[in-house]
Amino acid sequence: MNIRYEILDKSLQRKLPKTDKPLPFGQLRTNHMFVMNYKDGAWVDPRIVPYGPFELMPGAMCLHYGQTIFEGAKAFIHDNGEIYLFRYDKNCNRLNHSARNLCMPEIPESFQMEAALRLIDIERDWCPDMPESSLYIRPFMFATQDSLGVKPASEYIYCVMLSPAGPYYPGGFSRAVRLLISKKYHRAVSGGTGTSKCGGNYAASLQAQQYAKDRGCDQVLYLDAGNEFLEEVGTMNHYHVEKDGTFVIPTFNDSILKSVPSQSALELASLGIIKARQEDIRLDDFLLKLKSGEIIEAGGFGTAAVVSPVGSYALEDGSEYTVGNGEVGEHTRNFYAYYTGLQLGKTQAPEGWVVKVPRY
Repeated sequence: MNIRYEILDKSLQRKLPKTDKPLPFGQLRTNHMFVMNYKDGAWVDPRIVPYGPFELMPGAMCLHYGQTIFEGAKAFIHDNGEIYLFRYDKNCNRLNHSARNLCMPEIPESFQMEAALRLIDIERDWCPDMPESSLYIRPFMFATQDSLGVKPASEYIYCVMLSPAGPYYPGGFSRAVRLLISKKYHRAVSGGTGTSKCGGNYAASLQAQQYAKDRGCDQVLYLDAGNEFLEEVGTMNHYHVEKDGTFVIPTFNDSILKSVPSQSALELASLGIIKARQEDIRLDDFLLKLKSGEIIEAGGFGTAAVVSPVGSYALEDGSEYTVGNGEVGEHTRNFYAYYTGLQLGKTQAPEGWVVKVPRY
């Protein structure tokens, strides 16, 4: 890929703030971003330019018909001072999956990978080394064609921006969250865009999220459209842990977005490193096992939070279920330590899971 560079003068470049406090999640931006355009059936003009606004026509189709997709990944500094992407190939693959579902153009995974690597190389001074921090990578694509006809657009922008970030939830991993199990709201239904990381799915979740917060909960645990089976949380895949230490993840279907950490957990299980399986989980069975103590831990797998322990569940009828003692469990803690060890290079990762950012 022949990338054009427009680099800010060093005197104009901002620097990573120095602070002893945890970095906010998703608020900081680095100095540059990667951009390329899709026109006449091809991706053109790949470039790294100063971070700034796009010029967009009022009739841009992303503003009217929601053709917009995104990804979220992380890069980390290892003890050798080099920066490594973690499982970014999974994100490249999933972005193309989302693009196919929304009738948007795919981008060769090698292009996506090189774009991220070259941008991070330019911005390597922005990669934090504080506990529970990372350089968050946000690739996204949106339709720019100026048209009011309901059809797939013919013009798009693909962009990658970077955000030095701390933990997703205030308090980080040590705080167990409270989930609302809702029968009123549904994240997605079979035959829709549930497996895609698209803007519309997240816009539709905002009302449910506010509904949960009004009831003292952090997020919603969604059920299938028939209110029978557990599916996923608004920002992560759900899991629970049984007495024998097995992580149980709801079976992936066409209304669940496959998170990279949950896929990684299943791959680690296939290597014999942890115990994990997938199954259809009936809500009634889940609640009975919580009450009896058969389920000893629970949480969520997602790139932003990595692993988010769940301490309790609230139902819309006012009933409450506590997981174990309501705190972070041993198996969850061990998995978090192992997984972050992989990300930080302190534990040997399976082949291909980490990619070093070259010094171009």
